[in-house]
Amino acid sequence: MKITSVKIYEVKPRWIFCKVSTDEGIVGWGEMISGTKTRTVVEGTKELADRIVGRDPFEIERLWQELHRSFFRGGPINGTIVSGLEMALWDIKGKAFDVPVWQLLGGRARDRIRVYSWVGGDRPSDVANEAMDRLSRGFRAIKMNAVEELHYVDTYDKVKSAVDRIASIRDVCGDDIEVGIDFHGRVHRPMAKVLANALVPYHPMFIEEPVLPENWESFASLAAEVPIPIATGERLYTRWEYKRLLVQGAVDIVQPDVSMCGGILEARKIIGMAEAFDVAAAPHAPYGPIALAATLQVDVCSPNVFIQEQSLGIHYNQGFDLLDFIQNKDVFEFTDGYIRVPTEPGLGLVMDEEKIQAVSAEGLIWRNPSWRNYDGTIAEW
Repeated sequence: MKITSVKIYEVKPRWIFCKVSTDEGIVGWGEMISGTKTRTVVEGTKELADRIVGRDPFEIERLWQELHRSFFRGGPINGTIVSGLEMALWDIKGKAFDVPVWQLLGGRARDRIRVYSWVGGDRPSDVANEAMDRLSRGFRAIKMNAVEELHYVDTYDKVKSAVDRIASIRDVCGDDIEVGIDFHGRVHRPMAKVLANALVPYHPMFIEEPVLPENWESFASLAAEVPIPIATGERLYTRWEYKRLLVQGAVDIVQPDVSMCGGILEARKIIGMAEAFDVAAAPHAPYGPIALAATLQVDVCSPNVFIQEQSLGIHYNQGFDLLDFIQNKDVFEFTDGYIRVPTEPGLGLVMDEEKIQAVSAEGLIWRNPSWRNYDGTIAEW
């Protein structure tokens, strides 16, 4: 079997799909992240695709090494391109052997996958009502953003607003629902410890990205001060960037993104490394259907994954949602806050290519929001 072509689709609201075809008629689908500069990712994918056309799609590790090991390695652009192409190769291989990808990664380690749902939006609000809605639909875990813009040192009223939000959830849901609090890298070290300590009485499931990963040295002092599990990792690429965090020993939960970290096998390697350090995993997956399907394959065979993000109904999905581009919509059906282990070959998706082509023809322009603090300085989004 040989790879014959790579087709790229830019799909609203903010996804990039790639379709890898072979001379035996088997095709695989992958997904890249558009927030890292859509046009650059698309053009970069075309450039790297030239290197794999004519090659054996089963040689995933060899192709990955060739695509990753250029002089400059990693980074958000190359990372997401390699990830998307890699997951498409696994889709091909699973379909060729008529098994789900997780069967090729060691087999199942679980019977079902626990998931959480997003509430509150980019500027968190109305979280209590949304939490009750999720609870009524069977979810037992949610995640929300902690704050909006936050300066290096800011006023306590913003901290109080964050505390009031989680308190409102506890008022209506009690302890029946677990709450992940995403600092989203919006919080700098001086305020991170203030905010984290203020949240302790409400026992969050975890705090995510309490500081940006480049400020990794702050994780240790925060972990020593705050008895809440710390999660991070969505902005890291490959196991080499995770190595420092794991050796440091301050992070409790790793969150590799299959569409960014290097793909399915790289996510599996990262999570396996974390297991050796007795660290949990909750993979990052707020994007499209292919990325979620690929992440679920990793979850099935990774015993230290305790919960999975999913993006059905997330605030970014304006106009289209995950189910709009797949034909077998039951693959993402949630029951009592869990999703079943996928049993379909490859990534388990039947893509609606006609719909994908039609939406892709409209073009895609999506950029991360640009925020400012009260004094005009740039705020982290």
